[in-house]
Amino acid sequence: MNSFDARNCPTDQASREALASRGLEYRVMVGDERADFRKAVMRGFLDGEPTAAALAEADGQPDSRSIGVFDGSAVQPLPVATVKSWVTPLTVPGGELPMWAISAVTVAATHRRRGIARAMLEGELRAAKAEGLAMAGLTVTEATIYGRYGFASAAPVSTVKISAKLAGWRAPEPAARILFVDREQLASDLGELHERTRADRIGDIAGWNRRWQQHAGLDAGAENPEKIRGVRAVDAAGETVGSMAYRLVEGADYRRHTLSVRHLVAATPDARAALWKFAIEHDLVETIEAYNQPIDDPLPWQVSDANMVEQRVSEHGWLRILDVPAALEARRFEGGFGVRIAVTDPLGIADGSWTVAQLGADGVRVEPLADGAEADVTLDVGALSAAYLGAVRLETLQAAGRVTGSADKIRALSDALRARAFPHLSIVY
Repeated sequence: MNSFDARNCPTDQASREALASRGLEYRVMVGDERADFRKAVMRGFLDGEPTAAALAEADGQPDSRSIGVFDGSAVQPLPVATVKSWVTPLTVPGGELPMWAISAVTVAATHRRRGIARAMLEGELRAAKAEGLAMAGLTVTEATIYGRYGFASAAPVSTVKISAKLAGWRAPEPAARILFVDREQLASDLGELHERTRADRIGDIAGWNRRWQQHAGLDAGAENPEKIRGVRAVDAAGETVGSMAYRLVEGADYRRHTLSVRHLVAATPDARAALWKFAIEHDLVETIEAYNQPIDDPLPWQVSDANMVEQRVSEHGWLRILDVPAALEARRFEGGFGVRIAVTDPLGIADGSWTVAQLGADGVRVEPLADGAEADVTLDVGALSAAYLGAVRLETLQAAGRVTGSADKIRALSDALRARAFPHLSIVY
């Protein structure tokens, strides 16, 4: 795992110059400027003004780099645009890869359409590549923005809505027991279980304390925190093997509550089953809602009527390859294969041509394509990023016009990229 501290990474010179030509200053924000950064982020995401307590809370990622873009003519001292980044482990098939995580991307409504977002995002990608990172990632509020920078949805999730009484529980009785916990313990359980299990979830990243505080309703900005409850699943030995934060919302009458799952994490299939059974059989609950759930959740097979489990798939975890050889060599491939690929990148960060081969047990080998040799498969960096975790087959991207070349070679590379489990990024960042 790369131990690089993002706070030591300078801002990108090309982006500094591009923004300076527009009369804007692009720089890292430090120390007491943290409060102004948070105010600008909350304004950018249309949140209310932060309270003093919210501003006093510890930063979510203590080793992150916060960048602001400043307009000297602005009346407020706040930055007119923001972005935050840090290095985190990304679970990939067969291991993990250090990734440049990008968050808090905002541009003030007064400064739209001035090329600020482009300068910031391209600056983030160039800075990460210069520091030797092979991958960048983010979760998005507006999905139409990021494809132009080479990002692609690589870890989709499911929003689940369950008609509890009609669905019913049919699977065998789980062995794990469910126990209530207070919200402080809930936050601790969520964080400990996430770290214990994230290596099993392709596409997931490391969590941080403030995220679990938010799920448990312990952060200063929590809305009706007293309505948030938490349970843990314990196995026969008394070990905590699952945790769920949820909120109950009263419906048309007191017998028709909605149980809204804020976060659910389990170390075993039995623990996950126990948590779902608890939710489905909860007294006075008519509907269950849960967000950011795995696409391949066995839940529909555990209830009496799978039609009562609605699953709506949406994009969630976006990736952007910065170094093709390093990214490919970091993950496990399935079976033996050999393919010559050409990757196009409009930003010129990750384009090139390589021979990618795995002929034995020593892992994949990626070497520059010999002069004059033609590629078997050509694809853009977003298409390769989308397929990197195994969530989408290259044949699908070929049908979408994103991949061209030999049908046999496309199929061979697609088969090699498949993963033994569907990716699941369980948090927002």
